Amino acid sequence: MRHAVLGAGGVGGLIGGALARVGEEVVLLLRPESLARQPRRLRVESVFLGDFETDVSTASTLDRTVDVLWVTVKATQLEAALALAPAERVGKAVVVPFLNGVDHVAVLRRYYEHVLAGAISVESERVEPGLVRQKTPFAYVVLGPGLRRDELAEVLRAAGFSVRVASDEATLLWEKLVLLAPLALTTTAHGEPVGVVQADPDWRRLLMECHEEAAAVAVVEGAALDPERLRSALIGFSGGEMRTSMQKDFDAGRPLELDAIAGPILRGGRRHALSTPATEELVRLVDARLAARADAGSVRARE
Repeated sequence: MRHAVLGAGGVGGLIGGALARVGEEVVLLLRPESLARQPRRLRVESVFLGDFETDVSTASTLDRTVDVLWVTVKATQLEAALALAPAERVGKAVVVPFLNGVDHVAVLRRYYEHVLAGAISVESERVEPGLVRQKTPFAYVVLGPGLRRDELAEVLRAAGFSVRVASDEATLLWEKLVLLAPLALTTTAHGEPVGVVQADPDWRRLLMECHEEAAAVAVVEGAALDPERLRSALIGFSGGEMRTSMQKDFDAGRPLELDAIAGPILRGGRRHALSTPATEELVRLVDARLAARADAGSVRARE
């Protein structure tokens, strides 16, 4: 198959590299300023897929016919990134997004004809141009119903990913969010990795209450969740020194996916008259850290 990857960060680089390694035709779509720094040879250091190097094509805009467009940019970059993959060039290709949150699928459907909802659970980051590092022993992909779903699942399995298929989009998207949101919000609000959050009773309480709020909203939004299974998964998750992508973005001074991750819970709570105090408190704490950092920067600028 012919693949384009929109966004060559930790997730996009991992997917593009893994597909290229098994002989798939891959082009990474990058902004011109990023393209100038991106080498043609991609190196992946992965606990799950192994370490390898592979050649990949790069371009600043989609300039060829492809069968699938993998969208792996941050939610904060989505609208701007779509200019690199014009709808007329994407055409009949299947568009598969691996973004955090739930709202991006509707956004993409305003641009493209065939959008296949997907989710990926993995800790992967671009260390430098041409180097992707994936440090945790899992890389799970879930694909929703739609055009070429089963074929794409087999391609991803051949590339080394763990893949399952979901019966509906709402369940696929919310199932990830009810686990991701509590972890992302608590680690970013506290400024500590997952293991530290889990070990502290007060932060653990916020973690679990945020999870329960997200699950409650998910169910009334149409997701067929198993709350007890997900709660057990979160309780039993051994995060250790794992840092979430939102926490890494905060530490690096990058824009946060705060609205994409917390927004669906808060807006859904308001729509359905469900209380979301833990999620609101975590957002307030993240905003306070952002404000404190901005104030510190202003002081340093005046000195």
